[in-house]
Amino acid sequence: MSIAAQLVRGLRLTLVLWLLTVVVITLPLLGLARLVAPDAASGSLLRQGNRVVGSRLVGEGFSSARYLQGRPAGAPNLAASNPELATRVAAAASRWRSAGVTDPAPDLLLDSGSGVDPHISLAAARQQLPRLARERGLPLKELERLLSQHQEGPVALQAIEPVVNVLGFNLALDRLSDGSAIRTPTP
Repeated sequence: MSIAAQLVRGLRLTLVLWLLTVVVITLPLLGLARLVAPDAASGSLLRQGNRVVGSRLVGEGFSSARYLQGRPAGAPNLAASNPELATRVAAAASRWRSAGVTDPAPDLLLDSGSGVDPHISLAAARQQLPRLARERGLPLKELERLLSQHQEGPVALQAIEPVVNVLGFNLALDRLSDGSAIRTPTP
């Protein structure tokens, strides 16, 4: 068999395998996902009116003191033996202490494994409530009630303790305090 014939045979086999894996298997599964779980298939997007403001599955960056802050994001994961990790954690702890949180929860200091974790622990959220009450002019009890309404889990193997979705809580916080639309998060 000549090289040209082998090349044509290889190209035909590639085309057949592509059609099998993409057209025959993947497209029908995507269609089934849209029927069975349309929210998850479209990225679990959170909307405000007709505008997409984020996803329940991807952490958003909030820098304003008027919003609940999530986990640090965007930095590489470092081994516990790496001295840069200790430096980063110390800097984050110092920032939280200057914001009035004397003993920050671990998830306020350390990146998540994926770097895009949308949740924080209840302890990390509660530590931020006094600042939110001051910034928003809301009673602390009202913020505690809102936090308990947005507590999630533990669900299956996703978390071992209840957590709070930062974006979901911030959207509810906006509706509670002034009814305005959430501002675009700034990193």
